[in-house]
Amino acid sequence: MKKIMTIDDSPSLRQMVVLTLEGAGYKVVEACDGRDAVAKLSGREEYDLFLTDLNMPGMDGIELTRKLRSMPEYRFVPIVLLTTESQPEKKAQGKAAGATGWIVKPFQPNDLLAVVKKVLRQ
Repeated sequence: MKKIMTIDDSPSLRQMVVLTLEGAGYKVVEACDGRDAVAKLSGREEYDLFLTDLNMPGMDGIELTRKLRSMPEYRFVPIVLLTTESQPEKKAQGKAAGATGWIVKPFQPNDLLAVVKKVLRQ
């Protein structure tokens, strides 16, 4: 079973992501921001995908992406940014940090599943 971490400061958005992904057979771990996500990386658990919000207090999605890419065990794990931002410069920042993809909020559950399947090559 593929394991995904969803990182977002919005509890309702995390809940929608969890319900959508668990309903499709994925194991999902939640984090409320980048710092919480890093704290939950024990080194023993492997993740197949990270879905992170861009704008969060503490550690935002760009900073989290850079942090994950600096860790050998997560260097090649897909990271998809979920955000209300659609400006080309924000996308360029995400790509430069190492993000694999980008989903603009609001999105439909089926759109999320399609992106997840694509980046996980299922």
